[in-house]
Amino acid sequence: MERDELECFLILAEELHFGRTAARMRLSRARVSQLVQRLERRLGAPLFERTSRSVALTELGARFRDDVEPHHRAIERALARTAAAARGIGGTLRVGFADSLTGAIAIRAADDLRAAYPELAVEICEMSFTDPFTQLRDRYYDVQMMELPVREDDLAKGPTLLTEPRVLAVAASGPLASRPWLTLNDLAETALLAIEGDVPDYRRPPRRTPDGRDIPAGPGITSLQEGLMLVAAGKGAMLTGAHTAAHQPRPGIAYVQILDAPPVRYGLAWRAEEHSAAVEAFAARVDAVIAAREQVEAPLDLTAV
Repeated sequence: MERDELECFLILAEELHFGRTAARMRLSRARVSQLVQRLERRLGAPLFERTSRSVALTELGARFRDDVEPHHRAIERALARTAAAARGIGGTLRVGFADSLTGAIAIRAADDLRAAYPELAVEICEMSFTDPFTQLRDRYYDVQMMELPVREDDLAKGPTLLTEPRVLAVAASGPLASRPWLTLNDLAETALLAIEGDVPDYRRPPRRTPDGRDIPAGPGITSLQEGLMLVAAGKGAMLTGAHTAAHQPRPGIAYVQILDAPPVRYGLAWRAEEHSAAVEAFAARVDAVIAAREQVEAPLDLTAV
């Protein structure tokens, strides 16, 4: 039995339509008919009942499908695993993500990566809010999708993959909530929450406004949820990406865009000397997920992932 005969039979048994089967196999309808007839001659009995309007499996055809389909799938998986191993993409890739936006994109990219490389296991988990780099250095993750910049000497980063506006989360009852927009100079009017932990200075909130005024320091936080709780309670304000408004709607909080703030940039980071084929393949899938979104949505409008 030829492999194309079996593949043709299984697709036709699923589609029950010669035209759709021909399209999936990229063959002519006549060639599909030839393959089915050749298989039926090998087995000595019809596998399909054909009329001018319909195609149906015979009782023998249904039994044959049930017998061979699991084995055919196992062979396909074995071929895919072997091909992936030959390309050097196997084992386990551990991916960290920073928030709900990067997590949604990373999960879709990981699903595509698993489909392309069945030999590769992909594990995904939210990275530390208070210590963005230790888990990567300790090999808990192989790659992280996170906010840029990354200026650590022992870590490498890829290009900016997506951006979004920067907003200020404020108490809905406060004076800043009623404004249509803010500027960085307006930060002098509220206390900014800061992340507690091993966070580099370049990732901390600003301490002075562009016009030279001090920005009051608010309480320290160890998670996004803690920060939002304090904002709603009027204990301070928090700088965040625009997606938080869609992903974390909460009574008592308003999100106001800061017009002159640089956008939030996201990309991938990994250990500088360990850029593997699996990381490269994951980066390609992330690019594809983002590109697919931009084809159906406004460019860079990623707040509704």
